[in-house]
Amino acid sequence: QQQLAESGGGSVQAGGSLTLTCVASGYTYSTYCRAWFRQAPGKEREGVASIDGDGKTTYADSVKGRFTISKDNAKNSLSLQMNSLKPEDTAMYYCAADHKYCSGVPQSPDFRYWGQGTQVTVSS
Repeated sequence: QQQLAESGGGSVQAGGSLTLTCVASGYTYSTYCRAWFRQAPGKEREGVASIDGDGKTTYADSVKGRFTISKDNAKNSLSLQMNSLKPEDTAMYYCAADHKYCSGVPQSPDFRYWGQGTQVTVSS
């Protein structure tokens, strides 16, 4: 059974940093498109960043220059380093994967496999 599990969320002040990690089990995702999404209360889920099997990355404009997505194939894990956090980054963050090529900023309908989410709260 394929599973994705996020960790690393928490509460920080504006300007702070957090690193989210998503560990996969049940399947090797090294050739998959993997991504991070977030959903704030009352808002739609939005794509944050994606990384494909070759390591090519794509970011939403709102996080460019502040967030870095990376993967560790040996550990079957995905990370999101978040710096210079802003209150508007507050959301539940989800990792996702699918066996396809990444295409632009990730879109929710394109991913079949999802984690349960980890909460990030940024206070001003």
